[in-house]
Amino acid sequence: MSGECRDIYGDIRCDGSRICVTLHRELGHSPESVWKMLTDSVCLSQWLAPGVLEQEVGGRIKLDFGNSGTPIDCRIRAFEPNRLLSYSWSAGEDPERPLTWELREYRGGTRLSLTLLLPNDHLLAISCAGWDAHLEMLMAALEGISIHFPAARFREARAVFAELLKQKLVA
Repeated sequence: MSGECRDIYGDIRCDGSRICVTLHRELGHSPESVWKMLTDSVCLSQWLAPGVLEQEVGGRIKLDFGNSGTPIDCRIRAFEPNRLLSYSWSAGEDPERPLTWELREYRGGTRLSLTLLLPNDHLLAISCAGWDAHLEMLMAALEGISIHFPAARFREARAVFAELLKQKLVA
């Protein structure tokens, strides 16, 4: 790893035919501030993609990544304000890619955990690296800073996650 990027890591475990990856961040912001970034449609465009999130179980989440990705159109599975948000990161006939955001007060701020349940396919490292990069964008947005997708971090994270996944799946 180059010295430019903060540590890249994730908790990885096999869950049947799927891979469960959890990414953690400790944020110097209240759970309410972090929650707003995860659920407010205006805030989503600052770190993820333009779209709409209907704030209730069964509500729709629609995100449009433009030319850089697949549009997301799914339903919210769990919604507990300032604590828990879950939906699938997939669209159409794509395999289900459930994700869960968990927030917990921690040292005057928030411990954010993002858990991804992914198919064991060629997109594993790319998915992990993409979410790692978007978490960097979220952290910047919480500070009021707008950054472009951090492509260098994504490339580095992709290599790190490919190695971590290889070690885990061989073990």
